Amino acid sequence: MRALVTGGAGFIGSTLVESLLARGDDVLVVDDLSAGTRDNLAPGVTVAELDIRDTAALTALGAQFRPDAVFHLAAQIDVRRSMADPVHDASVNVLGTLSVLQAARDAGAGAVVVCSTGGAIYGDGAPLPTTEAEPAEPESPYGMSKLAAERYTRFFVRTHGLPALVLRFANVYGPRQHPAGGAGVVSLFCDRARTGARPTVFGDGGQTRDFLYVGDVARAALASADRLAAGELAGEVFNVGTGTESTIVELAATIGTIAGLAPEEFAPEFLPARPGELRRSCLDPSRGIAALGLPAPTPLAEGLAHTWSWHTGRRHHGF
Repeated sequence: MRALVTGGAGFIGSTLVESLLARGDDVLVVDDLSAGTRDNLAPGVTVAELDIRDTAALTALGAQFRPDAVFHLAAQIDVRRSMADPVHDASVNVLGTLSVLQAARDAGAGAVVVCSTGGAIYGDGAPLPTTEAEPAEPESPYGMSKLAAERYTRFFVRTHGLPALVLRFANVYGPRQHPAGGAGVVSLFCDRARTGARPTVFGDGGQTRDFLYVGDVARAALASADRLAAGELAGEVFNVGTGTESTIVELAATIGTIAGLAPEEFAPEFLPARPGELRRSCLDPSRGIAALGLPAPTPLAEGLAHTWSWHTGRRHHGF
């Protein structure tokens, strides 16, 4: 399979690229390297350094590469930045997605996997674990822009017959996640533990998240592309999560234990809660697991152990 991966030099994208290469697929990465880095990729991986909002350049690239599948992960992912600069957030997440969809359509791609958010799209008050049947009620510009991107994806499916689906990710963590990336509390806590600093918690720490290991994300994306290529599931929206809530203070305690730190050594420092962030978030992944034939999600303790091993043995990418 010829696969084009937007945001492929980033945390999630590079993990997907690694999985594609392991299958023997031909991969082209599109990334402006504003957040990602070539160091995340194996030597020899082709990278087109390109802003996805450059529709003409992206369309020309697609026409040249002729991908069988397009995986769209390039995005502005920082909720706080979306609150401060919603115009930039919408520019990347809405106009950028439109550019990708149009290029994929013009290139004749047989599968388009659009990656969205489950953690920011449903809003507070939704029943937990939240199913795809719940209405989308985003409370931040980030969630709003991702919902708009989903709606444009549905438009391209219905109007142009584009074989595309949407995956709504829970809070993804794992190797290669940058601790300053705007959505990386696991990476941030691991980095604090590695350097001997205490974790900072915004709010009382009782807020919950559904922490999803990045390897599970890659498996879901690959399975989605394979099913789309077989003529199935176009227009679908699937949650990708674990169905399990964990509080932020529980997360900090678990990472401290894995790092071999005493509770008093890794006791959180509390700061005021940040605007635009949900109190509770947890996705019901059962529908996607059944439709895509996925294995059970990676247990949090197992995924955190893998992530901690990477943090303690990684090459340093400036952090």
